[in-house]
Amino acid sequence: MCFFFRQSKSALELQNRFKASFEAAPADGEGDYNGFRFPRIPVITNDDPGVIRFFGWGLIPHWAKDDSIRKFTLNARIETVKEKPSFRGSAGKRCLIPADGFYEWQWLDEKGKRKQKYILTFPGDELFAFAGLWSEWLDRSTGEVINTCTILTTEANELLSRIHNSKKRMPVIPERDNENEWLSNGNLLTGNDRLVAIPV
Repeated sequence: MCFFFRQSKSALELQNRFKASFEAAPADGEGDYNGFRFPRIPVITNDDPGVIRFFGWGLIPHWAKDDSIRKFTLNARIETVKEKPSFRGSAGKRCLIPADGFYEWQWLDEKGKRKQKYILTFPGDELFAFAGLWSEWLDRSTGEVINTCTILTTEANELLSRIHNSKKRMPVIPERDNENEWLSNGNLLTGNDRLVAIPV
């Protein structure tokens, strides 16, 4: 799964890499994001790919009565998004979530009492993006429209099977040349085989 990631690059680096401008001025190098705090994270959506916005992490489907569902929707299995009620309505709302690393813990014993933390990056610490889905949700108590997102996951490759050896899942990372195709048409060619694991 993917519940913790890093985005330490400057706003200018993100804009140059993704050929997009920020909707509102961000702080440079936000650092580490913890999904369980439901932070606002940078997102590029299929309906406005020239803009980087900030959405809440933890997708709230349009039919939700409140935002409590977020703790279950930080990630979405790519194999089942069109079947699960939480994600079905967002299957056509695709996004990219810029990052330069994410964290996983390798279990060193059968019950996971001892763990080794790793950061997964691309060579040269380059920027990449997670494939994700997004949603608009109306908070009926305030009338506010809230944008949220989730990171897609898939079966772990050989490297992540050794690192994330408890769940054997990993985030979906489109190849750089495939990012626009993912946003436009939902076609996906992953670059997950380029990941490097570093103990931290």
